[in-house]
Amino acid sequence: MQILTETRIDFMSRRRQASLFSVAVLLIALAALLFRSLNFGIDFTGGTLIEVGYSTSADLEQVRQQLSEQGFDEAVVQHFGSASEVLIRIPPQEQLSSAAASDQIVRALKLTDESVELRRQEFVGPQVGEELTEDGGLAMIYALIGILIYVALRFEYRFAFGAIIALVHDVVIVLGVFALLQLEFDLTVLAAILAVIGYSLNDTIVVFDRIRENFLLLRKGSSEEVINRSLNDTLSRTLMTSLTTLLVLLALFMLGGELIHAFASALIIGVLVGTYSSIYVASSAILALGISREDLMPPEREGADIDGMP
Repeated sequence: MQILTETRIDFMSRRRQASLFSVAVLLIALAALLFRSLNFGIDFTGGTLIEVGYSTSADLEQVRQQLSEQGFDEAVVQHFGSASEVLIRIPPQEQLSSAAASDQIVRALKLTDESVELRRQEFVGPQVGEELTEDGGLAMIYALIGILIYVALRFEYRFAFGAIIALVHDVVIVLGVFALLQLEFDLTVLAAILAVIGYSLNDTIVVFDRIRENFLLLRKGSSEEVINRSLNDTLSRTLMTSLTTLLVLLALFMLGGELIHAFASALIIGVLVGTYSSIYVASSAILALGISREDLMPPEREGADIDGMP
C-alpha cells in the first residue's frame, strides 16, 4: 500500500545538517557509555535474583533498609510488574550460598509483613556472566563482519562501508540511551540489539537496491539526484514498515509486562534510529565516498560491438 506517491523531497540537500546531528548524538551516546557505563543485569554480572510478592503495595525504601540491616547493602530493589511485587538483585556472596541468602532475605522481610512470599529465585555465577559478556560482544562483531562481506559482494565496497557506518551508528545510539537512562542491559536487550542490526540492514539494503537500479536506468542526473530519487521511491515502504513495526513494539512495551520491557524499549529506539539512518546515514555515506554511475555499470565485453555488426 502506498501512503505517499510522487514525493520529491530533497533529502541529500540536508545531509550536512543530518551529519552534524548524528555526530552530536553519537558523542552524547559515547560519553554516556564512557562515564555512566551500562547497567548490566544479573545475566552479565552474576548474582542472585529474588522475586517476592506482598498482599498490598510494597514500600521499597523500607525493603532497602531491611536488606541493609542484614548486610545486603548492594542490593538493587525495584517493583516488578505491580506495586505488590518486588524484584531484588544481590551480587554473589562469598560466605553465603544463593539459597541461604534468599532464605535470610525472606525471613528479614517477613519481620514487618507476614504476607511476603518467595515467587522466584535464580542464581547466575560470575564466570557465566563473564562468558556471556564476551560471547555477546563477539556475536555483534561477527554479525558486522558478515554483513560487510555480504554487502560488498552483492553491491560494491562503498555500499558495504555505508551499511556498516549506519549499523554502528544505530547500535552505539541504542547502547548510549541505555547507559544514559541506566536501563537494565540483560540478555533480552542483547537479542534486541542483534534484531536492530537485522532490521536496520534490511531497510538499508532496500534503499541500496533502488539506488543501484536507478543508477543503471537513469541516464541523466548527478549522483545526489539519483540518490534523492531512490529515497523518494522507497519512502512509502520505509514509513509503512517502520510504523507497523512500532505499533507492535508499543503494544509489547505497554502490555507485555516487566520481563520484556527492556527488550521492547531497545527495539523501539532501534527502529526509530534505523529508519533515520537508512535515509541519512547510509545514503550520505556512499555519496561522501564518491559513488557514481560508472562504478555500477557492468563491464563491457570485449568484441561486443564487433559481434553486433552486420
